[in-house]
Amino acid sequence: MRVVIAGQGYVGLPLAVRAAEVGHRVVGYDVDERRIKRLAVGESYVEDIPAERLRPLLENGSYLPSADPSDVAEFDVAVITVPTPLRDGVPDLSYIEASAALLAQHLRPGATVVLESTTYPGTTEELLAPLLEQGSGLTVGQDFHLGYSPERIDPGNPTWRLENTPKVVSGIDPASLAAVEGFYGGLIDRTVPVSSCKEAELTKLLENTFRHVNIALVNELAMFAHDLGIDVWEAIDAASTKPFGYLRFTPGPGVGGHCLPIDPSYLSWRVERALGQSFRFVELANDVNSHMPDYVVRRLAEALNERQRSVKGSRVLLLGLAYKKNTGDARETPAARVAELLVRMGAEVRAADPHVVVGVHVPEPVIPGQRAAEHDPHGDPFAAVRRVEASPQELAAADAVVLLADHDDFDYGAVTEHARYVLDCRRRLAGGASVEVL
Repeated sequence: MRVVIAGQGYVGLPLAVRAAEVGHRVVGYDVDERRIKRLAVGESYVEDIPAERLRPLLENGSYLPSADPSDVAEFDVAVITVPTPLRDGVPDLSYIEASAALLAQHLRPGATVVLESTTYPGTTEELLAPLLEQGSGLTVGQDFHLGYSPERIDPGNPTWRLENTPKVVSGIDPASLAAVEGFYGGLIDRTVPVSSCKEAELTKLLENTFRHVNIALVNELAMFAHDLGIDVWEAIDAASTKPFGYLRFTPGPGVGGHCLPIDPSYLSWRVERALGQSFRFVELANDVNSHMPDYVVRRLAEALNERQRSVKGSRVLLLGLAYKKNTGDARETPAARVAELLVRMGAEVRAADPHVVVGVHVPEPVIPGQRAAEHDPHGDPFAAVRRVEASPQELAAADAVVLLADHDDFDYGAVTEHARYVLDCRRRLAGGASVEVL
């Protein structure tokens, strides 16, 4: 089939590559020409898709990265994998709307459109369907198929990849469900059909809200346990020996990526908008997790004070800028907030991360008609931070080292040997007089 994947980020690129590998003719469409130029020469900015996997698909013509709207024409299946950010606490669906407007121009009878972007329950039927109908003159369910299938991409996970992670699928009617399930059935080991798009949309929000709330729980426990003189990590280890009724979550400097800082708020917004009620669990989790970077900086300031130093004028080395280990994914990373606070307080901030490229992040797609250079909502969040390697010299020269993302690439023996003080936010380092665990 001729397949169009709208959006070539952390979700869309792996899906496009997988679809091309199983034999489809795939157009990876993105309006950000910077992305397309890199993909066209076989350069991947998503670590889960190495260049060695991308280049053969370019050479045999099964994968075409494109920013040209005309390349979207004559598709059999189109999948929308664009971001759904929050703007001032309100869901921004402009990327979905722009994608729908483009796809509608090329929608043909018998074609299938699938939304994968995380959003509130009702988006597929109440927003996407009317846009496709208005732009194409076709009728959903009668002339074309429509469904929703939530993405479950976990960047950097070597065990659970796109093809072996069960895929929830849905359709606006039985024929649409069959079309959606048929497409993903050729890509994924196991599909999980649900009765409607709203259930599928809620599934994604449930998965992320579950993690968000439980991470907030252990983060707040970590703060209270520290003040009470209790080792929360030892308690977590002990609780993890229970073979039933318990799932392990651990504290950290905050949450990042698209899922946890953003997605649960879509559900909270929908509940407030539709029912006039607040989703208190989500709001509380947002409050706790969003303030963890502030807590990290407060703990660091207290430690420096005990050593008769102020934050102002201190040299602080941050280890790990990504939001999770062994990836270069810096979307919504708590490291950006930690760095911002320390710079604002007058610290000399340096940072080491072998995965996050200097001055480069995977930007959100731009809205059609807007130049990519004009759309950089976050810019480089580490522009005021000097990027260095975690060398023995840098470790020894720092007044304090803060481990934010525990990449396997770091030499932890060198950290404990050379650093004068370490605030370990991931409990990665062995004990020692110089190491304090969050």
